[in-house]
Amino acid sequence: MRNVDDSPITRNGNSLILAYDHGTEHGPVDFEPMPKSADPTHVFEVGRHDAVTAIALQKGNAEYYRAWEKENDVDDGAPLLVKLNGNSNLAKRDDYYSPKQCSVRYAVEELDADAIGYTMYAGSLHEDEMWKEFRDVQEAARNYGVPVVMWSYPRGKGIQENDDYTGQEDPDVVAYGARLGLELGADMVKCKYPGTRADWQQVEDAVSGLKTVMSGGSKRSDEAFLEDVHSTIAVGGNGLAVGRNIFQREDPEGLLDNLGRVIFEGTDLGEL
Repeated sequence: MRNVDDSPITRNGNSLILAYDHGTEHGPVDFEPMPKSADPTHVFEVGRHDAVTAIALQKGNAEYYRAWEKENDVDDGAPLLVKLNGNSNLAKRDDYYSPKQCSVRYAVEELDADAIGYTMYAGSLHEDEMWKEFRDVQEAARNYGVPVVMWSYPRGKGIQENDDYTGQEDPDVVAYGARLGLELGADMVKCKYPGTRADWQQVEDAVSGLKTVMSGGSKRSDEAFLEDVHSTIAVGGNGLAVGRNIFQREDPEGLLDNLGRVIFEGTDLGEL
């Protein structure tokens, strides 16, 4: 892993990544609670909030983002994290797999990406193939000097058919996935919240200083969401990669204000 504290996607050692790859991964259903979020430019504007250290986009929206910045003379947009791979909910598959739609070269040279993202489904029948793809991604990113964020989501038949695990959010599974980020050369790893502060401590114990960010997951109350983020930061986590808990809100400004205070200033919940 590289020290990414001097990267545009971190501030005070931590990150708040606004993820907007949901149109690929889930389809339009994620925009229904807040229809204007289907318009990428609405989310691009949200990403201009001071708390946001990066916006994560698939190839097409990344092209749109750079064009939007140019056409509107935007010079304070969030740093760009290009998500290289993704899949839809439409296909029938034998197990989880996320193919690449973008190369590191295109992301950096054509889109001026500040960072690269890649989803890894350890435990899938296609794990070996994804390891090889990630090897190529990680080594190319090293040549360009941009950090790599691994979306580490262990799932698939290897998890489902193993009686030692209770599912994707089993703390042992989440910690194993985080460790793979370290072993395979990621600079930051995004993991699902396994349920408690002690469970996230297990993640931190597994990664030996690798940057970790919590996956935002489905929308819930401000209070419950902030509690999970605070618990993550309190035991050494480095922030958050969040989509629906931001763009499904009518007015995300207040929540982003509080997230910025928790993530970058270490503010306790009682002081918000």
